[in-house]
Amino acid sequence: MIHIGLTGWGDHDTLYGSHVSSRNKLQEYASYFPAVEVDSSFYAIQPVKNAERWTGNTPDSFQFVVKAYQGMTGHQRGELPFATKEEMFDAFLESISPYEAANKLSMVLFQFPPWFDCTRANVDYLRECKAKMKDIPCALEFRHQSWFNNQFKEKTLSFMKKENWIHSICDEPQAMPGSIPAILEPVQKDKVLIRFHGRNYYGWTQKNNPNWREVRYLYRYNQKELEDWAENIKRLHEQCKNVYVLFNNNSGGDAADNAMQLMKILGIEYENLAPRQLDLF
Repeated sequence: MIHIGLTGWGDHDTLYGSHVSSRNKLQEYASYFPAVEVDSSFYAIQPVKNAERWTGNTPDSFQFVVKAYQGMTGHQRGELPFATKEEMFDAFLESISPYEAANKLSMVLFQFPPWFDCTRANVDYLRECKAKMKDIPCALEFRHQSWFNNQFKEKTLSFMKKENWIHSICDEPQAMPGSIPAILEPVQKDKVLIRFHGRNYYGWTQKNNPNWREVRYLYRYNQKELEDWAENIKRLHEQCKNVYVLFNNNSGGDAADNAMQLMKILGIEYENLAPRQLDLF
């Protein structure tokens, strides 16, 4: 199955009318898409009650891609709010237990920062992360091009396959070394992840801009770009049972429209979605 969705459910104004409250946005979101990325888990390990509420507000077949906490991927600035690394991972595992119990956890996404390059120490840390996550499906996304240069590309893919990582394939500006090319190779037969970050080269290379998040993901894919990706997705689906496609170009409100556009190109009409709320008038 090809699962198309968005990163987060709060910032997609084109999906929600004035009748949809912030508390009901996920339920409305699930009437359009069968999967979503939980990005709030990156900024703070979420209370168990949040996952319980979110799984309860979505259909039985709905799937969550949960982003790993920033302290687990080296993004954290300053001291971690945990006494040990083990305590941090244990807290995260507890926070995602409701997704597992509801059979709604597609994968946990480990997105590493641009300074996480291809070194022996970092390879060892990836093994450590995978061991701590036990049997939970985990996707791996890099932001440093060294992992996929001519010297290490095949070794990186082989490592991901051997260690049972799900490949997170990115569409993003080619601003080396702080970005990676789209390597269209799933390393597992069950799941592969594609994340659309947009192609805003200027925004991607911004430095010392307090509004860098708003600028970086400001991009709207055109019809030709999505048609090209539709062919890539079809080929990936021939090799992999489940292809997860998430649009992260949220800054200008383009993600939801682009996701719907891609669904139309691929001829996808999902069943078993949540019932859609209707405006009173």
